[in-house]
Amino acid sequence: MSDPLSRGEFFGVTAVAGAAGASVSGHEFAAASGPPATLRIRWYGGGVYELATPDDKTIVLVDAWIWNNTGFKAFGIEKPAELSSPAAYVAHIKGRRPEAMVVALTHDHGDHMGDYFELLPALLAAGVEVKTVGQSDLMRVGLVPKFKAAGVDSTQVVLNGGAGINMGGTAAYKETKFELVPAVHSTASGFPPAGFIIDIGGARIYASGDTDVYGDMALVGMRYHPDLAVVCSGNGAFTMGPDDAAYACKLAGVGQAIPVHYAHNPLVVGIHCGELFRSAMGRIDPKIAVTLLRPGETTTLTIARNAARV
Repeated sequence: MSDPLSRGEFFGVTAVAGAAGASVSGHEFAAASGPPATLRIRWYGGGVYELATPDDKTIVLVDAWIWNNTGFKAFGIEKPAELSSPAAYVAHIKGRRPEAMVVALTHDHGDHMGDYFELLPALLAAGVEVKTVGQSDLMRVGLVPKFKAAGVDSTQVVLNGGAGINMGGTAAYKETKFELVPAVHSTASGFPPAGFIIDIGGARIYASGDTDVYGDMALVGMRYHPDLAVVCSGNGAFTMGPDDAAYACKLAGVGQAIPVHYAHNPLVVGIHCGELFRSAMGRIDPKIAVTLLRPGETTTLTIARNAARV
């Protein structure tokens, strides 16, 4: 378990100093800049999840570990049939008739991209309008041989003509926008890990990827004004735990938060991690509303927009 006091106090001091006295909480949702957005989210287990507009016209998949995902077992949930094989998943997506689907890849660890190079060609072969995005050097250098081996033309599938995006960069596809932000983690290939700011359906999501909490999450909040954070929280050997994940949400200035990346392997916190996160958020910033997900279930969220966002 992480220590929210010693770490939290340190990050609070550094964040406030860096912001020259600006607030790190950013809670101004009562006077939000527009009507609430409606968004559907489905947790696939581990750190993988889907964001979708209610009409399914736009689907964003954050990372791609689906039919090999082990995040259901600890919950005693049988994996839904449509998530159990490449053919079943592709048929499921195709049947929803999305006008745009984007796979946002945070980094290259197996529990995030384990099915990535089987997924993309299968979707393309089925006629799904799919694109992908990730850190620039990973996309245009590190993964190019694997794209070629999978029969995928990265210059056509990776946003920005194959270039992806780097920290602070932007990519857009139809009605969805992506911006890349840092994550404090590691990668198999040595290219930088990342999180995303994702604009979809009128909501702005901070997708943390795998990371530890760091002081400049306050800058992420002040720069992008996200509405909802989906944060890794499983602690163990790999990422921040539920206490620090709650503090990360405070730094990012969101009004709503969802914990993920837990209970999918023996080295991370188990199924009780969600309640630990909820409890930590109640101590650290009770104004932030917490939604807990169960693998495979689809939840519809009403997301208040951050008033600081123009």
